[in-house]
Amino acid sequence: MGAPIDQFNRALRDLRISVTDRCNFRCPYCMPAEVFGPGHAFLRDPQLMKLEEIIRIVAAFQSLGVEKIRLTGGEPLLRPDVPDLIRALKQSRAVPDVALTTNGWMLEKMTPALRASGLDRLNVSVDSLNDATAGRLNGLGFKVGRVLRGIDAAAAAGLPIKINCVVQRGVNDHELLELCEYFRDRGHPLRFIEFMDVGNTNHWTAARVLPASEIVERIAARWPLEPIGPAYRGEVAARYRYRDGRGEIGLISSVTEPFCRDCHRARLSADGKLYTCLFASLGWDVLGALRAGASDPELAAFLGRIWRGRMDRYSDERAEVIAAGEARAKVEMSYIGG
Repeated sequence: MGAPIDQFNRALRDLRISVTDRCNFRCPYCMPAEVFGPGHAFLRDPQLMKLEEIIRIVAAFQSLGVEKIRLTGGEPLLRPDVPDLIRALKQSRAVPDVALTTNGWMLEKMTPALRASGLDRLNVSVDSLNDATAGRLNGLGFKVGRVLRGIDAAAAAGLPIKINCVVQRGVNDHELLELCEYFRDRGHPLRFIEFMDVGNTNHWTAARVLPASEIVERIAARWPLEPIGPAYRGEVAARYRYRDGRGEIGLISSVTEPFCRDCHRARLSADGKLYTCLFASLGWDVLGALRAGASDPELAAFLGRIWRGRMDRYSDERAEVIAAGEARAKVEMSYIGG
């Protein structure tokens, strides 16, 4: 069928699939405990996409040109059949690039199954190496050591790993150099993510955003850096390598340096709704169409129509929206996986 082009001439290339809306952390910037507490209504099993339904939807996306898939949550490793899903994506659907993003809490235990499934690469979230700070940032007081052991286990098994760190001024920005030193010693690229106004519950303020340019300046003062080009078209991280040859860092600067113009990513929620932007308000019910009897060609045509009508560019518009005092409802990050 070929790749559809949206209203800003962006093709559909990447798909993020949330496999669960549940998580074992309560990170304030994603799933704050005061909102996602004991009374929160998480999705029930009948609402979630089954493995075979995910595979059918992936097949429709493949017919539109998607070749990269990332599994997210919530926390994807809470779903027991994730290794089976990865195996099906790699073997039955022959997806060239299957990645997974995790908070790392279950990674040490799950590494053998993930390796055996054919997973291509991992992203692991580490916002602090200090137990007290890490405990505040995961919302439940969990110490970071278990996550670090999981990273070591995955690396020993041969899985390529990138580390994600959400930086907040006055919260964990004092640890930039410590994080860089720890992960460059272990050969893992570290990606710093500006604190974003995703959803409506994470108490975002511009004052807590540490601009990517300042992050680079601080790190370069300790270890000289030089910019390097993207590894592929549409890569969201601006990359820099250490001039001493010991690895690289990346900066995801959705707030201060938006990259909407080259965004080729779609997102599928755990209950099968398609979102064409991380900051979207509404999704299209793909799972509902499938369960109503849509054929594979009909499903692909449905997805193609959605993408062709896409006009999302919230990060480009953010300053105008904030200046106008506009209240814009946005889907929560934990629901569509960031």
